[in-house]
Amino acid sequence: MRHQTLEHRFVRNAPRELEPGVLYVSMEYATAVHSCCCGCGERVVTPFTPTDWWMTFDGESVTLRPSVGNWNQDCRSHYVIEKNRVIECGHWSDTRVEAERRRDKRAKAGYYDRASALVRSAATSTESANGDAQTGGLWSRFRKWLSR
Repeated sequence: MRHQTLEHRFVRNAPRELEPGVLYVSMEYATAVHSCCCGCGERVVTPFTPTDWWMTFDGESVTLRPSVGNWNQDCRSHYVIEKNRVIECGHWSDTRVEAERRRDKRAKAGYYDRASALVRSAATSTESANGDAQTGGLWSRFRKWLSR
């Protein structure tokens, strides 16, 4: 690894020209961007989502998880950013990379399927509650029963 540490900078937008050794963090766009730590100069974008990367800031340093695997780049570098330090990880075979891609695809599908189901359930509950309100609702009927 050419860069053993990264300086973090909180920005709204990452610059077009990335300064090597800098991790640009945009909270507004929930993304971190940096020049590949191996020194090849490729732009590395890590979006913060429940199924991609997450970032922690302890007031002094940044940790980015899970590891950054640049499988689509010629360098195929693989590393973790922990407390602004770059920790090189081992080489992954094509078989392992493909297995991880399949796992990632399943994880994303499962997460978004569950999220869609929750939205549908909430919509159904809202429709049901609105229907109850229009017909007197459970609480209204209960109050009427108590007042007899």
